[in-house]
Amino acid sequence: MGNNHKDRVVISVGGSLIVPNGGIDTDFLIKFNKFVRAQLAKNKNRQFFLIVGGGSTTRHYQKAAREVIGDKLTRDDLDWLGIHATRLNAHLVRTIFRDIAHHYILKHYEIIRKVEESVVVGSGWKPGWSTDFCAIMACQDYDVKTVINLSNIDQIYDKDPNKFKDARPIDKISWKELRKLVGNEWIPGMHAPFDPIAAKKAEELGLKVVIMNGSNLENVQNYMDGKKFTGTVIQ
Repeated sequence: MGNNHKDRVVISVGGSLIVPNGGIDTDFLIKFNKFVRAQLAKNKNRQFFLIVGGGSTTRHYQKAAREVIGDKLTRDDLDWLGIHATRLNAHLVRTIFRDIAHHYILKHYEIIRKVEESVVVGSGWKPGWSTDFCAIMACQDYDVKTVINLSNIDQIYDKDPNKFKDARPIDKISWKELRKLVGNEWIPGMHAPFDPIAAKKAEELGLKVVIMNGSNLENVQNYMDGKKFTGTVIQ
């Protein structure tokens, strides 16, 4: 690798932040662009790996395919639609950071590239892999210990807050406990706070994952600065 002195952070950018429902959230992208560049200006040694999700683009395409051919769709078909949605979003993000980003989007996680640039953008890879899992693989390949997981939730709850009024937010949780909450199976398009297969791999690698709401980048800034923040730390 030869570049281990870099202060590397993987950010898993939930597709729900980029494409919340059909339209692209340029307000978020403008803020995220400023946030990343401000971080890099403060720490010249920092390197961000931005692994980008598919968001509602995925679900629109999956729904369209289902409406046309119904039950003939395989899970692979559904996953491939999702993967291409992540690649489209990743390309958008790489375009925003084009002056400081690695020219290639990471999308084959068996190839380890030499990446010197401050920003490296990644997307989904193959069926059965969520972008959470790709973020964990980027950690393995590039020797990163922390994943900041940005999505549209503030924290992980002990049960679904949309269904249960008494759901309680969790500040810190072990991988073992998290895996009891999310189970062991990945289902295309699932809304788990963290992909179960990725959780297993993250536990094996001894990683720390911090779940935060990406729409509040000041809060993410607080975490980066070692200040008090709202989120769930899994380790």
